[in-house]
Amino acid sequence: MAWTREQRYQDYSNYSETLIDGLEKQADTSRYKPKFHISPKSGLLNDPNGFSFFDGQWHVFYQAFPFGPVHGLKSWVHCTSDDLVHWHNLGVALPAGDRYDLHGAYSGSAQVIGDRLFLMYTGNVRTQDWQRKSYQNGAWMDKDNQVTKVTKPLIEQPAYVTDHFRDPQLLKVNHEYYALIGAQDKQTLQGEMSLFQSSDLKTWHDRGYVKHNLNNLGYMVECPNLIDVDNKKVLIFCPQGLPQNELATANIYPNVYAISDHFDFEQNIFQADSNKMVQLDDGFDVYASQAFNAPDGSAYLISWIGLPEITYPTDQENWAHCLSLVKQLKIIDGKLYQKPVAAMAKLRDNEQILPKKERVLVENAGQQYELKLTLGANQIGNLLLASDGTTEHALQLKFDTTEGYLLVDRANVGEKFATEFGEQRQIGLTPNKSLTLDIFVDHSVCEIFVNGGQKVMTLRYFAENTHTTIAFSNEEIRDYSGQYFTLQDM
Repeated sequence: MAWTREQRYQDYSNYSETLIDGLEKQADTSRYKPKFHISPKSGLLNDPNGFSFFDGQWHVFYQAFPFGPVHGLKSWVHCTSDDLVHWHNLGVALPAGDRYDLHGAYSGSAQVIGDRLFLMYTGNVRTQDWQRKSYQNGAWMDKDNQVTKVTKPLIEQPAYVTDHFRDPQLLKVNHEYYALIGAQDKQTLQGEMSLFQSSDLKTWHDRGYVKHNLNNLGYMVECPNLIDVDNKKVLIFCPQGLPQNELATANIYPNVYAISDHFDFEQNIFQADSNKMVQLDDGFDVYASQAFNAPDGSAYLISWIGLPEITYPTDQENWAHCLSLVKQLKIIDGKLYQKPVAAMAKLRDNEQILPKKERVLVENAGQQYELKLTLGANQIGNLLLASDGTTEHALQLKFDTTEGYLLVDRANVGEKFATEFGEQRQIGLTPNKSLTLDIFVDHSVCEIFVNGGQKVMTLRYFAENTHTTIAFSNEEIRDYSGQYFTLQDM
């Protein structure tokens, strides 16, 4: 259906229970619905928000429009977990529609303060002529998961930015609070990150733009995150409109990171080890990632598997998108590694050792599995997933461990979408070295962890349910070993 503005932004009470039940049933019966990734009960899911550990549980919220696969009046839906793997959907926790979030509760973050969780988020408000005004708002969540909004904005839109001013990350450094906010400068129309400081979460002082050595950040920065990883500061963010000479990428918008020894909060300076940003995920569909430090200092990350302004096949079923697996972050040899949390092993069932010297590895792999595979050095081949045993219907992972590359090709795997942004993604590997892959497949989601998490390639695909073979495209691959596990629902 064609959604009008009035339909997108009407109050939730205007939607009937019958409609909502029907949408939930439609999504639940979709053959593309993931079973161990967070996905919406109905409608659209996008950015993860408020990722945190509070009152003995892990919490993550996500932006949601529950009534269709479109961006409309956004609220926050709340999910909790005891292990970062099994997530429970508690429904809408932070609804929009009040004076300072009249047209949407947009992205934000969370901090444990005393015996409550403080949520900081962007309120989207439109004027009668549909001009946007952004407010950075606050809300408190108690141990019963009840959320109470702060009645006045924490930070109003400064005069020097456009209406693109959003996605606050709330940080606590010693006895001070800081808010790192994505922005677009009004004069230059370039992307920036603003920093604000407060001692009490009520009075905020504008510290200006973060000074950095990262060159051009495009025309807007979204979802900035500053975290500690192995005694380093890692800045993760989404620069929209990034020039190709800054970072060559085929995605409509990239998600990137930079590493530094230090963030100087007094001088508001981030001096990266390199002025070149690095792609956080080298696949097709990761955006708006959110990371935080757990109480023991460990760094975890979760992402939206989806991209703005792209139509996905499940739009026809009135639901869209999911979140990634939770990944633990480490720094090894100056690079950011992302590894699936160890608790993912709880989902494993029916282990199968891969056969030796066979073209077909698993005849009927199903729709939910983990494939761990080590490919020896000096081989060229093509691993087929979600296939009928041929390259005509398959997600193809083309590898060369002699020259050193891995190419993911989704051109022949089911329904086509977003082809204007290319159907292949490629990463470089160390030549003449073995290649390890840890692959998670969940109906229409594939997350590929390369060489222990040195690289990650994430994508959606929409194949026939009958295409479940895992195989090599030829019989020449002899040096390999691995395991296959079916995975339970979360």
